[in-house]
Amino acid sequence: MFIFKRAPFAGGFRMLQYTSLTFGFCIACHRSSSRRGASPYNSVDSERYSSLVKSVMSSRVSSQTPETIQAEDEHMFGPVVKVQTTSRQATRLPKVMYPFSHCEDTPETEDLESVPPVRIVLNRDRDRSSIPSVTRILQATLSPEQLFFLERWKRKMVAELGEEGFKDYTKNLFRQGKLFHSALEEVLMSFATREDDQHAPDVLGYMKSIAYILEDVSAARAIESSVRHDTLNYLGIVDCVARYRGVLCIIDWKTSEKRKPFLSNTYDNPIQVAAYAGALNGDDRYKYQVENGLIVVAYKDGSPAHAHQLNHELMLEYWEKWLIRLEEFQEQRR
Repeated sequence: MFIFKRAPFAGGFRMLQYTSLTFGFCIACHRSSSRRGASPYNSVDSERYSSLVKSVMSSRVSSQTPETIQAEDEHMFGPVVKVQTTSRQATRLPKVMYPFSHCEDTPETEDLESVPPVRIVLNRDRDRSSIPSVTRILQATLSPEQLFFLERWKRKMVAELGEEGFKDYTKNLFRQGKLFHSALEEVLMSFATREDDQHAPDVLGYMKSIAYILEDVSAARAIESSVRHDTLNYLGIVDCVARYRGVLCIIDWKTSEKRKPFLSNTYDNPIQVAAYAGALNGDDRYKYQVENGLIVVAYKDGSPAHAHQLNHELMLEYWEKWLIRLEEFQEQRR
């Protein structure tokens, strides 16, 4: 026995609900009645209702096709309106689109390339008192998803190493990073590649990893130098400004225990590079403009580093994302 019931629900759609007696119960009743005598269902004209039974029970033929259901729905509730959902980050635009560069202010580059690379030291007492850094802004505006994975990674490491072990692990990573950048600074300032045995043992693998990258780096203009955007009120320290395969770039040197063969594996690093470039381009202390970027990921085991180039178009995209993160940070402070 089948009961047809029509039930509307929110959204303007409705379905047909079929409620049937349990097949086991029917079979039991049939067997019980066959033993006691003729079933009352034997008097039903089965040929008369065979088409109805087939339309309901068949898995290939429906009593209502999708076309007829949709037509009836539109008649009763109106046409269906499909809404495409998009992420907040994809739909949001900066309130003010500050320029990324000022190309008209770029002087002749030949004169600048003959000058040794500069290093403008950050005045920590004066600059850091009120002006936030790029790193601080990015950390304060991490997405919930980024925070989730960061916390999960931290819990996993604490479970493996313990609280004190995890602290020692992070300190060691920070120390290796400083040694790696110091070794790079010596190489780039002297325009010469040191022998492997001249480097500190903790950075031998990293320097071997980037050896083939350094062959394409030339004409360094700034190393470990501070940049400041007075209009947008932020600062940072640029790892390196140099030519990579003939193109002037902001170069960001990274170390990693895991392979990062794709740009997406570097998370917020492209935004960081775009922020540095925008600050340098707006900093009067630098007499040139930089419109390209390069992220180099070095590995401790000495395997070849991954170099991720950011052309001008990509830099503009990440500059826009940086402006959004900067606005979010300013809203938090207010």
